[in-house]
Amino acid sequence: MTDTDDLLTVGHIRKAHGLKGEVVVRLSTNRDERVAKGAVLVAGERELVVKASRPKDADFLVLFDGVTSREDADELRGTELRAEPIDDPDELWVHEVIGAVVIDHDDVERGTVVEVEANPASDLFVLDTGALVPAIFVAGFESADGDTPAKLFVDTPDGLFDIE
Repeated sequence: MTDTDDLLTVGHIRKAHGLKGEVVVRLSTNRDERVAKGAVLVAGERELVVKASRPKDADFLVLFDGVTSREDADELRGTELRAEPIDDPDELWVHEVIGAVVIDHDDVERGTVVEVEANPASDLFVLDTGALVPAIFVAGFESADGDTPAKLFVDTPDGLFDIE
Protein backbone atom coordinates (compact mmCIF):
# COMPACT_ATOMS: atom_id res chain seq x y z
CA MET A 1 0.00 0.00 0.00
CA THR A 2 1.24 3.49 -0.79
CA ASP A 3 1.45 6.43 1.57
CA THR A 4 -2.02 7.01 3.05
CA ASP A 5 -1.82 10.67 1.97
CA ASP A 6 -2.06 9.47 -1.65
CA LEU A 7 -5.27 7.51 -1.10
CA LEU A 8 -8.64 8.63 -2.42
CA THR A 9 -11.94 8.37 -0.57
CA VAL A 10 -14.02 5.81 -2.48
CA GLY A 11 -16.92 5.18 -0.09
CA HIS A 12 -17.95 4.41 3.45
CA ILE A 13 -19.37 1.58 5.50
CA ARG A 14 -22.95 2.37 6.43
CA LYS A 15 -23.79 -0.53 8.75
CA ALA A 16 -23.53 -4.24 9.47
CA HIS A 17 -25.71 -6.64 7.49
CA GLY A 18 -26.62 -10.03 8.86
CA LEU A 19 -24.67 -12.11 11.35
CA LYS A 20 -21.60 -13.27 9.40
CA GLY A 21 -19.62 -10.04 8.98
CA GLU A 22 -21.13 -8.49 5.87
CA VAL A 23 -21.34 -4.70 5.76
CA VAL A 24 -23.31 -2.25 3.64
CA VAL A 25 -20.93 -0.10 1.60
CA ARG A 26 -21.96 3.09 -0.19
CA LEU A 27 -19.47 3.95 -2.90
CA SER A 28 -18.68 7.56 -3.75
CA THR A 29 -17.27 6.45 -7.09
CA ASN A 30 -18.77 4.84 -10.17
CA ARG A 31 -15.97 2.27 -10.25
CA ASP A 32 -17.49 -0.99 -8.97
CA GLU A 33 -14.09 -2.68 -9.06
CA ARG A 34 -13.43 -0.91 -5.76
CA VAL A 35 -15.47 -3.71 -4.13
CA ALA A 36 -14.44 -6.56 -6.42
CA LYS A 37 -12.98 -9.71 -4.87
CA GLY A 38 -9.36 -9.06 -3.87
CA ALA A 39 -9.66 -5.25 -3.86
CA VAL A 40 -7.77 -3.57 -1.01
CA LEU A 41 -9.45 -0.73 0.86
CA VAL A 42 -8.13 1.24 3.80
CA ALA A 43 -10.33 1.99 6.80
CA GLY A 44 -8.42 4.23 9.20
CA GLU A 45 -5.11 2.46 9.73
CA ARG A 46 -6.51 -0.94 8.75
CA GLU A 47 -6.29 -2.60 5.35
CA LEU A 48 -9.40 -4.52 4.33
CA VAL A 49 -9.36 -7.07 1.52
CA VAL A 50 -12.67 -7.76 -0.21
CA LYS A 51 -13.58 -11.43 0.09
CA ALA A 52 -16.95 -11.11 -1.70
CA SER A 53 -19.46 -8.44 -2.67
CA ARG A 54 -22.85 -8.09 -4.32
CA PRO A 55 -25.02 -5.13 -5.27
CA LYS A 56 -27.97 -4.20 -3.04
CA ASP A 57 -30.08 -1.26 -4.22
CA ALA A 58 -27.69 1.75 -4.43
CA ASP A 59 -25.13 0.04 -2.17
CA PHE A 60 -23.02 -3.11 -2.01
CA LEU A 61 -23.01 -5.89 0.57
CA VAL A 62 -19.34 -6.58 1.19
CA LEU A 63 -17.54 -9.27 3.14
CA PHE A 64 -13.95 -8.50 4.08
CA ASP A 65 -11.26 -11.04 5.02
CA GLY A 66 -11.06 -11.27 8.79
CA VAL A 67 -14.48 -9.72 9.42
CA THR A 68 -16.46 -12.78 10.45
CA SER A 69 -19.19 -11.67 12.84
CA ARG A 70 -21.81 -8.98 13.29
CA GLU A 71 -19.69 -7.57 16.12
CA ASP A 72 -16.68 -7.26 13.79
CA ALA A 73 -18.90 -5.58 11.19
CA ASP A 74 -20.46 -3.22 13.74
CA GLU A 75 -16.96 -1.94 14.65
CA LEU A 76 -16.57 -0.74 11.05
CA ARG A 77 -19.86 1.21 10.95
CA GLY A 78 -19.39 4.76 9.62
CA THR A 79 -15.81 4.11 8.50
CA GLU A 80 -14.50 5.98 5.48
CA LEU A 81 -12.99 3.71 2.83
CA ARG A 82 -9.96 4.86 0.86
CA ALA A 83 -7.94 3.30 -1.94
CA GLU A 84 -5.11 3.97 -4.34
CA PRO A 85 -5.97 5.92 -7.51
CA ILE A 86 -6.85 3.77 -10.50
CA ASP A 87 -4.48 4.18 -13.44
CA ASP A 88 -6.83 4.68 -16.39
CA PRO A 89 -5.55 7.15 -18.99
CA ASP A 90 -8.99 7.36 -20.61
CA GLU A 91 -10.58 8.76 -17.43
CA LEU A 92 -10.47 12.23 -15.97
CA TRP A 93 -10.24 12.07 -12.17
CA VAL A 94 -11.44 14.67 -9.68
CA HIS A 95 -8.10 14.67 -7.84
CA GLU A 96 -6.37 15.51 -11.12
CA VAL A 97 -8.61 18.41 -12.14
CA ILE A 98 -8.70 20.24 -8.81
CA GLY A 99 -6.23 23.09 -9.29
CA ALA A 100 -6.26 22.78 -13.09
CA VAL A 101 -6.36 25.97 -15.13
CA VAL A 102 -9.36 26.03 -17.49
CA ILE A 103 -8.58 27.26 -20.99
CA ASP A 104 -11.36 27.86 -23.52
CA HIS A 105 -11.34 27.33 -27.32
CA ASP A 106 -10.01 30.90 -27.81
CA ASP A 107 -6.99 30.05 -25.60
CA VAL A 108 -8.31 32.31 -22.80
CA GLU A 109 -7.69 31.23 -19.21
CA ARG A 110 -11.08 31.18 -17.48
CA GLY A 111 -10.06 30.27 -13.93
CA THR A 112 -8.91 27.39 -11.78
CA VAL A 113 -11.01 24.37 -10.83
CA VAL A 114 -11.68 24.47 -7.07
CA GLU A 115 -14.38 21.80 -6.87
CA VAL A 116 -16.28 19.25 -8.95
CA GLU A 117 -20.01 19.30 -8.29
CA ALA A 118 -22.07 16.20 -9.09
CA ASN A 119 -24.94 16.95 -11.42
CA PRO A 120 -27.26 14.43 -13.10
CA ALA A 121 -26.80 15.83 -16.60
CA SER A 122 -23.04 16.37 -16.38
CA ASP A 123 -20.64 17.00 -13.51
CA LEU A 124 -19.79 20.68 -13.13
CA PHE A 125 -16.33 22.14 -12.70
CA VAL A 126 -16.58 25.00 -10.19
CA LEU A 127 -13.99 27.66 -10.95
CA ASP A 128 -12.43 30.14 -8.56
CA THR A 129 -14.14 32.86 -10.63
CA GLY A 130 -17.57 31.42 -9.75
CA ALA A 131 -18.14 30.04 -13.25
CA LEU A 132 -19.60 26.55 -13.68
CA VAL A 133 -18.37 24.48 -16.62
CA PRO A 134 -20.18 21.24 -17.51
CA ALA A 135 -17.76 18.33 -17.92
CA ILE A 136 -19.31 17.49 -21.30
CA PHE A 137 -17.37 20.44 -22.74
CA VAL A 138 -13.92 18.99 -21.91
CA ALA A 139 -11.82 18.89 -25.07
CA GLY A 140 -8.48 17.89 -23.55
CA PHE A 141 -6.38 17.62 -20.44
CA GLU A 142 -2.68 18.11 -19.68
CA SER A 143 -1.38 16.77 -16.39
CA ALA A 144 0.56 19.00 -14.04
CA ASP A 145 4.28 19.00 -14.75
CA GLY A 146 6.60 20.20 -12.01
CA ASP A 147 5.66 23.80 -11.23
CA THR A 148 3.23 23.99 -14.16
CA PRO A 149 -0.40 23.36 -13.13
CA ALA A 150 -2.64 20.94 -14.98
CA LYS A 151 -4.58 22.41 -17.89
CA LEU A 152 -8.18 21.57 -18.69
CA PHE A 153 -9.14 22.56 -22.24
CA VAL A 154 -12.83 23.20 -22.83
CA ASP A 155 -14.86 23.82 -25.97
CA THR A 156 -17.82 25.72 -24.54
CA PRO A 157 -20.66 27.44 -26.35
CA ASP A 158 -20.17 31.17 -26.89
CA GLY A 159 -21.45 33.18 -23.96
CA LEU A 160 -21.08 30.48 -21.28
CA PHE A 161 -18.60 32.58 -19.33
CA ASP A 162 -20.81 35.67 -19.70
CA ILE A 163 -23.55 34.13 -17.53
CA GLU A 164 -23.70 35.69 -14.09
